[in-house]
Amino acid sequence: MNAQPPRRPSKPYRRPKKDPVRILAFEALRAVDERDAYANLVLPPLLKKAREQEGPEQFDARDAALATELVYGTLRRQGTYDAVVAACIDRPLREVDPPVLDVLSLGAHQLLGTRIPTHAAVSASVELARVVLGDGRAKFVNAVLRKISQHDLDAWLERVAPPYDEDAEDHLAVVHSHPRWIVSALWDSLGGGRAGIEDLLEADNERPEVTLVARPGRSTADELIEALGEDTVLPGRWSPYAVRLAEGGEPGAVDAVREGRAGVQDEGSQLVAVALANAQLEGRDERWLDGCAGPGGKAALLAALAAQRGASLLASEKQPHRARLVERALAGNPGPYQVIAADGTRPPWLPGSFDRVLMDVPCTGLGALRRRPEARWRRRPEDLDGFATLQRALLREALQAVRVGGVVGYATCSPHLAETRVVVEDVLKGRGGPSAEAEWVDARPLMPGVPALGDGPDVQLWPHLHGTDAMYLALLRRTA
Repeated sequence: MNAQPPRRPSKPYRRPKKDPVRILAFEALRAVDERDAYANLVLPPLLKKAREQEGPEQFDARDAALATELVYGTLRRQGTYDAVVAACIDRPLREVDPPVLDVLSLGAHQLLGTRIPTHAAVSASVELARVVLGDGRAKFVNAVLRKISQHDLDAWLERVAPPYDEDAEDHLAVVHSHPRWIVSALWDSLGGGRAGIEDLLEADNERPEVTLVARPGRSTADELIEALGEDTVLPGRWSPYAVRLAEGGEPGAVDAVREGRAGVQDEGSQLVAVALANAQLEGRDERWLDGCAGPGGKAALLAALAAQRGASLLASEKQPHRARLVERALAGNPGPYQVIAADGTRPPWLPGSFDRVLMDVPCTGLGALRRRPEARWRRRPEDLDGFATLQRALLREALQAVRVGGVVGYATCSPHLAETRVVVEDVLKGRGGPSAEAEWVDARPLMPGVPALGDGPDVQLWPHLHGTDAMYLALLRRTA
């Protein structure tokens, strides 16, 4: 009888190591996927919880920065990473459980989008998988990430993106991680050749600066610079009220921000409000309206500008909870203002009541993909139809609300032609319903010093050209 070879002793079970940074990033991605949450709303409470549980020595500012990069970087490059992961597995991507795909995407970002060493990226991701998925699926994660680690990002893009000459839009969609329909829409709005659209898509994937607004009459840009220190801030590019924070600047540490005399606001939004406020009027300039005021950034700037001229602002917002945010933003404004919860398509005010009206309409938000990267994967082309009727109705009511000779600013945080110039032209031509008569006002001179504003009379701002969100503004003067 042959003797059996001695059994190799099995390895003792090793409890997986819990990495608070990567667990936090995973939890944020799951919230975005499962609850349609926004990363900018989910991350702050998760970071606070981690600091409280781990303590400041175990979870410091560098850990918070890494967790933030992992979440935003993974969301921005999700389309690219999906294509890479799909090339490394033997099943359709839709058959991979979403939590597993989140761990794989986090690992892919560490391997292809950061300077984390390969062995550390793989081992940390496998440990995360053991904690949140279990040992069995951790083996699958390990196998896939080892395949991904065999090439860098450029080499993978050569493999998974179709050649530009064969399918330009699909090539750009994979390389720059945008849905194909958004690539097509942005290209139509931007016009021009390949360089411009690639610059725009690359800008969408960059981390945006934090920009503050000094609300006129209540604070100044110089005050913000002094409070933050010249080493941590830069002056605004275009707005006289803007200050840009460098790495490490903390808005909440500034007295003016805590007191509401300043706020966080993209420079594009500042330019829209200032342009409307500076449009030339004949006669009365006493009553202003912000017809879609939530969450209150533009309303706060308009209220401050109105107060300097002795004018009043009515800030209207349909959703009561957003109206409360507007009230908070306007608190302490020295001039007269009122905040109401009202539907701008069925307004409580009389026609011709206002001298200036801002209608910053609900839209797809394609102009703010730098700040809300998950929105690019959430939006669908059919969403445009859902907004179309509302946008036109709001603009028609805005033109009714302003007096003859007064000015309406129609604004969107989307550059999609179906949400911008097409809406304005339809309303001016009476398509879809009667409207007060109005004429275009050239908005370009009202943004002095800002280059590349196009042929006018409307204005489209761009992340890659202006460093702002892709805000659109049309100014219209009521003529009858």
